[in-house]
Amino acid sequence: MKMSISDPGNGFWTLHYSTDLANWYPFQAIKVNNSGYAVNLHLLENTPRAFYRASYDAAQQTGSNSVDQSLLLPALADNFSNPSLPPHFLTPRIVAQDNAPLNNPTTDAGATLGRVLFYDKRLSANNSVSCSSCHQQEHGFSDPRQFSIGFEGGATRRNSMGLTNAKYYQRGHFFWDERADTLEEQVLGPIQNDVEMGLTLGELVSKVAAEDFYAELFTDAFGDDTVTSNRISRALAQFVRSIISTESKFDLGRASNFSNFTAQENQGRGLFNGRGRCDTCHGSDNFVPNNVFNNGLENPYPDPGVGGITGRPQDLGKFKVPSLRNIALTGPYMHDGRFDTLEEVVEFYNSQIVDHPNLAPQLRDGRPPRPGQPPQPGGPIRLNLSPAERNALVAFLHTLTDPNLATAPKFSDPFDYGD
Repeated sequence: MKMSISDPGNGFWTLHYSTDLANWYPFQAIKVNNSGYAVNLHLLENTPRAFYRASYDAAQQTGSNSVDQSLLLPALADNFSNPSLPPHFLTPRIVAQDNAPLNNPTTDAGATLGRVLFYDKRLSANNSVSCSSCHQQEHGFSDPRQFSIGFEGGATRRNSMGLTNAKYYQRGHFFWDERADTLEEQVLGPIQNDVEMGLTLGELVSKVAAEDFYAELFTDAFGDDTVTSNRISRALAQFVRSIISTESKFDLGRASNFSNFTAQENQGRGLFNGRGRCDTCHGSDNFVPNNVFNNGLENPYPDPGVGGITGRPQDLGKFKVPSLRNIALTGPYMHDGRFDTLEEVVEFYNSQIVDHPNLAPQLRDGRPPRPGQPPQPGGPIRLNLSPAERNALVAFLHTLTDPNLATAPKFSDPFDYGD
């Protein structure tokens, strides 16, 4: 039998037992971490039956709360700062995509602090959601819902983008409309959003500083226990940049000319880099461009995207293009989560692109130039892929999934929730 305690206040509780429901005895002290705790209960020896209850007493709420009491961190810090990267991640093209600023290099202690903050529900107004609520590890650090649910039950207006290989988005701007100039700026955005997490930066700092175990983590990361919003943003950004996928089937095949691929997967790879034109937007081994695009979802776009930030007509309907790393885990797809499956996405690019004045040139059929004139843009491309070719393209996209990243302990929830 298991007893579960739900306590958004993360208080100290006492578990009592009784054999007659009249006399109760203290049995175990419990500290609730991150709003929840569970304990397995067993019959006491030589007693016919036992009853248990948990009680909260305001007088108990004075105990300290150390790292060891609250978190399941390894004795030796995880390696976030110097991960082992395959040779194709060390090429000049990939190295140049790294958006980490010189004043915030990833350290083991900094990313560890960021990991704890990423999963801590105290970063929301009512301790109900964390960054990980909308960016779930098993879903490629995205959300399987079309729109995420905020701290008071409201829905976000866009789909949660996967975070895999965010380090290698060379432009360094974040959110679908790129309104955040850096990852350090982006990580504070949802915390302050009225729908998502609902805190001011002052409230954020006060809540984090009030939790005892953060003093040790901030000291390890920054040299003293001072909590600031700048340090919180730097630690969160370090953790997000450490989420790097290098062990997909694609990565394993990269060194052997993809001899590990099936015939269908190799056919899909050829289409991706050839007639399908996918690599024109998702280039490099990170499968991410250095640009924003209008991909012809509709005309007009109800969501103006980048155009809503810049106010320029030529930016309407343009959005950040995410990496395809772990794409099989991150559905639904597009900024509004309109497509549930990769099959739907492939069919859209195959036959459904809508003409728009800002449609990316890569998605148009060019017309032969007239003498003395530049090439004329044509209408939206129609790839005319056969069903077998579309299936092959989907099979290739599945090779970009890194199953180890989806389960790696170093990227998982570090809080101790009991049994």
